[in-house]
Amino acid sequence: MTIGRWATAAVAAIAIGVAAVGTSAQQMSFFRIGTGGTAGTYYPLAGVIANAISNPPGSRACNAGGSCGVPGLVATAVATNGSVANVNGIAGGSLESGFSQSDVAFWAYTGTGIYQGKPKVETLRAIANLYPESFHLVARKGSGIKSVSDLKGKRVSLDEPGSGTLVDARLILAAFGMTEKDVKAEYLKPQQSADKLKDGAIDAFISVSGYPQGAIAELAATAGIELIPIEGPAVDKLLSQYSFFAKDEIPDSAYKGVAGVKTVSVNAQWLTSTKQTEALVYGIVQALWNANTRKLLDAGHAKGKAIRMETALTGIGIPLHPGAEKFYKENGLKK
Repeated sequence: MTIGRWATAAVAAIAIGVAAVGTSAQQMSFFRIGTGGTAGTYYPLAGVIANAISNPPGSRACNAGGSCGVPGLVATAVATNGSVANVNGIAGGSLESGFSQSDVAFWAYTGTGIYQGKPKVETLRAIANLYPESFHLVARKGSGIKSVSDLKGKRVSLDEPGSGTLVDARLILAAFGMTEKDVKAEYLKPQQSADKLKDGAIDAFISVSGYPQGAIAELAATAGIELIPIEGPAVDKLLSQYSFFAKDEIPDSAYKGVAGVKTVSVNAQWLTSTKQTEALVYGIVQALWNANTRKLLDAGHAKGKAIRMETALTGIGIPLHPGAEKFYKENGLKK
């Protein structure tokens, strides 16, 4: 089933649930999952997960889509500006949860990095590690860009303010001895970046996401692009400075007709706060790792296959939510 049909099914399930319970609608719990732009990887994956963990009043324990969600829960994927915006939304109460890069989560909780001098987000808690997010440096074919250093003087989109991608794009430029002043920087959402690259209005853009990323896959099929490697001594130094980065590789098979490259990655993680009850988060984690959810993840998005319980605690740099911790202890993942 396509992501669009998942969304339609989720909306239909909510409508049926509301109609069925009538005056009992107050028993519903709404749980928002902050994501990123609709053309990225966070949004469609959160839609699959939201569908899997939802079980509105009046619906069956395991709905027609095969999920076995939390009784009374209606989860929704909410498009946002990305990691930083999601952490801020969780802290401010406009989101119950959200996806974030592991580095942004660590900085927010510890008051370091981009949160230096700002109040620590001490209420931030982890639900699960999801999958590695690869740094995509996408260039227009014929742009002359073969390495990060070649970005100097070029028109480059570094993603939008509030995104984790922008934060890490600055770190990567710095590792290669540059700042955003050395490029003709633009700050666009992934789909806008892809559109402008296709039109020749920019030369390259950076996107941090699980592959295949929708906007890049479309570009690969319709326009001439290249993936540019992020490697070498500068990257070795970057990894020694920031432990949340890891060496990574985008394979040849990720995008049609585009050669794979060596790059770096961070982890995508699902976060919430201490404001959410232990019972609720325990139920959500239980539903996330349900055998029926496994089927939805495998079928719903190419990156869904990488979301596995055995790596649920990989790279977690902040405390687990008590509900999540209880589940992982019961299932032998945590002592």
